[in-house]
Amino acid sequence: MKKIIIGARGSKLSLVYANKVKNLILEKETNLSKESLIIKTIKTSGDIFKDKKLSEIGGKKLFCKEIEESLLSKEIDIAVHALKDMETDDEKNLIIGSYLERNDPRDAFVSFKYNSLKELKNNIIGSSSRRRQLQLKTLNRNIEVKQIRGNVDTRFKKLKENLYDGIVLALAGIQNLDLEKNVKEIFSLKDVIPAAGQGIIAAQCRKDDEKIKIILNKINSSKTEQCAISERSMLKAIGGNCDTAVGAFAKIIGDEIELTAQLFSDTGDDAFFYQLKGKKEDAIKIGTIVGNALLKKAGSKYKKKK
Repeated sequence: MKKIIIGARGSKLSLVYANKVKNLILEKETNLSKESLIIKTIKTSGDIFKDKKLSEIGGKKLFCKEIEESLLSKEIDIAVHALKDMETDDEKNLIIGSYLERNDPRDAFVSFKYNSLKELKNNIIGSSSRRRQLQLKTLNRNIEVKQIRGNVDTRFKKLKENLYDGIVLALAGIQNLDLEKNVKEIFSLKDVIPAAGQGIIAAQCRKDDEKIKIILNKINSSKTEQCAISERSMLKAIGGNCDTAVGAFAKIIGDEIELTAQLFSDTGDDAFFYQLKGKKEDAIKIGTIVGNALLKKAGSKYKKKK
């Protein structure tokens, strides 16, 4: 086989993810050499416009757009993404060929001054997520949550410069960069329901590339896939955008899947929960049911965006 080119963003974390995909492929495909798998970095719009809110420049898809274009134009053969950065509607000629085994999905509080969120009073927390902002304010009304953009290194730098008293990030990213010594508190999945797909690395390829699809299938985690498609099905049902405050987490329990989701009203004043358990082969259907149930609970307090 000719060289396989893996495309990813140029951040440290994205390269860790790309190398993870590369190493898993090498484990399964013993006929391939390290030299036959090449990692190519691609700068995305999300990386260029670092100081603007994502909703102002086109949403979270900006972390995937240029990488997907490279895949479609055959400049790369595999695209590696953090699943939560991807749109819920797949590009029609592309497919997620592999969902890697999920990393820890929880959120974590990082601070050089404080040991927990609850001890803060009139302090500034950095987060780029409206979901986190509203969840954190539920846990502690005495904090101010301010917008923060940039990769994990950039956010740690801003924290060290005392621009924030603490930041909240996905634990998976912190762990993959060996920075967990800075974590002061890990939030339970009950207190802070993560973003749909959080902790999942997705490897994408062209729909008609049968050879790559076979390779990616070998490194796919079926449990992770079922959880991912259930969470994403819920997102699709509620018709949210990157400013929608919504959390979703699915887990496999024996032969069943359980999906827990939280949706905030457009004003952020109300939160609506729904949980459903069913057969794991009904993952998509369960996601749709949960999404529709949340819409019903929210009524006029939440308006579908798409």
